[in-house]
Amino acid sequence: MKIKYQSFYLKWFLIGILIFHVQIGFSQEEKKSQLYKTILSKDSLLFNVGFNTCDISQFENLLSDNFEFYHDKDSISDKTKFLATLKKGLCGSPATYQSRRALVEGSTEIYPLYKKGVLYGAVQIGIHQFYEKSAQKNESLANAKENFGSTARFTHVWLLENGVWKLKRSLSYDHQNTSTAGTKSSIFDNDQEIQKWLKQNNIPTLGIGVINDGKLQQIKVYGELKKGITAPYNTIWNVASLTKPVTAIVALKLVSSGKWDLDEPLSKYWTDPDIANDPNTKLLTTRIVLSHQTGFPNWRYMNESKKLDFKFKPGTKYQYSGEGFEYLRKALEKKFHKTLDQLANELIFKPLKMDDTKFIWNDITDVSRYASNYDNKGNAYEPIKNKTANAADDLLTTIEDYGTFLCSVINSEGLSKKVFDDMNTHQVRQAKANKYFGLGFEIYDLGNDNYALSHGGADQGVQTLVFLLPKTKQGLIVFTNGDDGYKVYEKIISHYLGENGNRLIEIETK
Repeated sequence: MKIKYQSFYLKWFLIGILIFHVQIGFSQEEKKSQLYKTILSKDSLLFNVGFNTCDISQFENLLSDNFEFYHDKDSISDKTKFLATLKKGLCGSPATYQSRRALVEGSTEIYPLYKKGVLYGAVQIGIHQFYEKSAQKNESLANAKENFGSTARFTHVWLLENGVWKLKRSLSYDHQNTSTAGTKSSIFDNDQEIQKWLKQNNIPTLGIGVINDGKLQQIKVYGELKKGITAPYNTIWNVASLTKPVTAIVALKLVSSGKWDLDEPLSKYWTDPDIANDPNTKLLTTRIVLSHQTGFPNWRYMNESKKLDFKFKPGTKYQYSGEGFEYLRKALEKKFHKTLDQLANELIFKPLKMDDTKFIWNDITDVSRYASNYDNKGNAYEPIKNKTANAADDLLTTIEDYGTFLCSVINSEGLSKKVFDDMNTHQVRQAKANKYFGLGFEIYDLGNDNYALSHGGADQGVQTLVFLLPKTKQGLIVFTNGDDGYKVYEKIISHYLGENGNRLIEIETK
């Protein structure tokens, strides 16, 4: 225990040194920003080219003449001492030992440094791991087995010196001899750390569901519904556009049972008065709606006229549209003489015992369990109290209920093989590489013939996201009730979905 406290105080002593010398701007850089990309490129030159290949010239060029290195086990070094140690130790000759540094995916944070509005530097915070090779007698280093060495946190201060980026200070601390110690994932082993993390990101409540082997394995709910009221495991959430996959599965189950046709014109059952005279109306089908190729705007109120119209010919390209799902709802209701909530109850909610899932506010089982929605300043939004079902938005549900629903999807319950295959087939490509829309779900191509299904939801005070990996029957559910909820996605995805999660993050942030 004493060692643990010493490590804690040492870490903050080192950070104190950093703060004493530089004034940190607290606006974290977006991954797409030029500064973020620049600092990561310098990091790559320093380690991937310099450290990992013993190219000392990279350190000589990138280190400031006034460079200082603080290490929690090896004291303090200036540039001369640091380079001498590097040449003599890791890069000694003949080479019988080699160390490779790997930056932990998604751990990097970049903060710009300004003086009177002018950028003069940046702080880089991250986690890296070290792997070691040691050649035995008469053994080539190239043939030596690589073993895990340690994990450490680091903080770098990069400064612009005469317009050139130089590393001025480096802090290396929290070294641990385990591949997971010190990484961002460890936060999920400590409820207090998660509560602190949520406060830092202005998120009142967080819900996580984990699916393994096609079964809902774990439910975690953190935070408070209101001040002093702990959020229960069966918290009820507004999940915004995660309503759409439910509507999609209602339609696909009807198709699977032969009661509905995926490619039949919806005009046979419903035509919106705003587009009654437009020939494009006859091109609308369930397949077109579920893959977001209707040509409709997201919502008609976004048009100056407030009327529904076509932005392009249906079936020719992708454009996300809630109007499309509402159009499908009206066609289904006309055909079956039942409301969408009645159809969903018969086909999904009752068979799966999803008792806490409702389209309509007045049907909530227990309003006291509802997670109110908040802006990033802690102000509560008025809840949406739908009196009729909306096919695209505002479903009320719990982690357990929605996780049960996703398990039924991943296990193809109530779906014919053809319909399930259609759902998982690229119907239309999105703007990002390796990202498509199937039927009701986005599809991410992960490589090696692997893929993920996904959907998200975003409204005032709502940020929700789900992923399914059909081939391994894994899944992840993330519900939050704040405008800034998206800020926690990356750590959660990386932690629970591992390499597949990192690949998803890579696709989404490119």
